[in-house]
Amino acid sequence: MTAIHIASLLFVIISLLGVINERWFRLPHSVGLAAMALVLSLGILGFDALFPESHAAGGLRALVRSVDFEKTLLDGMLCFLLFAGALQVDIADLREERGPVLVLASVGVVLSTLLIGTAFHLLTGLPLAYAMVFGALISPTDPVAVVSILRSAGAPKPLETRIVGESLLNDGVGIAAFLTASAFAGAGGDPGAADIALLFLREVAGGVALGLAAGWVTYRLLARVDEPALEIMMTLALVTGTYTAADLLHVSGPLAVVSAGLLIGNRGMRFAMSARTRRDATTFWNLLDEMLNAVLFLLIGFEVLVLSLDPAHRLALAAVPLVLAARWASMALPAAVASPWRGFDNRALAVLTWGGLRGGISVALALSLPVGEPRTTILTATYAVVIFSIIVQGLTIRPLLGVLGYAGRG
Repeated sequence: MTAIHIASLLFVIISLLGVINERWFRLPHSVGLAAMALVLSLGILGFDALFPESHAAGGLRALVRSVDFEKTLLDGMLCFLLFAGALQVDIADLREERGPVLVLASVGVVLSTLLIGTAFHLLTGLPLAYAMVFGALISPTDPVAVVSILRSAGAPKPLETRIVGESLLNDGVGIAAFLTASAFAGAGGDPGAADIALLFLREVAGGVALGLAAGWVTYRLLARVDEPALEIMMTLALVTGTYTAADLLHVSGPLAVVSAGLLIGNRGMRFAMSARTRRDATTFWNLLDEMLNAVLFLLIGFEVLVLSLDPAHRLALAAVPLVLAARWASMALPAAVASPWRGFDNRALAVLTWGGLRGGISVALALSLPVGEPRTTILTATYAVVIFSIIVQGLTIRPLLGVLGYAGRG
């Protein structure tokens, strides 16, 4: 199939499932798409098992196989999704919560990686280096599905800011940790702590510096023109150019794009754009964000048709409670040290833990691993965690907010 055929089929399916969800189920949009796509996939697989001659899954499987999930997300969609998310973050709110956000997105991710990696190694017998790769790829959280639920339920603004800010930043930190762990797992040997720290620091600090520099140059250029279409095109150039430059310089592309997005969203839109341009740019990026997230969550649900998930790796399914426990510990330990931070109580910790959904980034990173035994085990565990977090955690976060007394509060 050609690219236009694939895109048209995906958008037709998204529209049909979206109408069904809006008309009868009223689930959060992203969660609803993933859930219905998963149910549809499992139903087709079940029908195929009962009636092998039907080949019912053939057409849908061909559609999903024609989309390279790893390259589509990591090399295509991710930079736009992160930039669109960063544009919506108010830097004043983020500044008030900068302590918890920065510690949770850095120390929290490193702690989560170490805890999950060590436990996964003991659980499955995978080499420690590959277990750390799994810990790194499963640690980043996805804010997309849960943020709309938090806002509609009236969760407090500081709590929302922590979850959104942490998720945007920990994507970049998590991918940097994954690349660091993968480099040493692939090379074998026993790297020193200094080598690991230097590689990780280069990814993180280099990405932030590149993003701020590119964002500042774009901001200065935006201030010199007043043409909405051109200025929106300039933001697109900023995203794609920064992400490409980060790849060439071997620094974190996600952190570069997030840094640029925060600068443009809070300074560029406020001081370098007219009211009309600001309105048009906001509409454009919101629409692009909705479209790409719809495609992403649909593909997550359909991906079960083509993933080589090995039922023999049942131990890998224990990764679900393991990841939840590590998420709680990686939040609780910094929170214990940071107890003076306003509002960081056990209720906030519960929402941060249960609201830490995993998404397409984890699946894409697992798919990028070289074919072999470690990849099969890691992929099985990753998909189990992602599906559980999107379906179970995504559908129960609103009731949790109500039980904890957050719903309806500003």
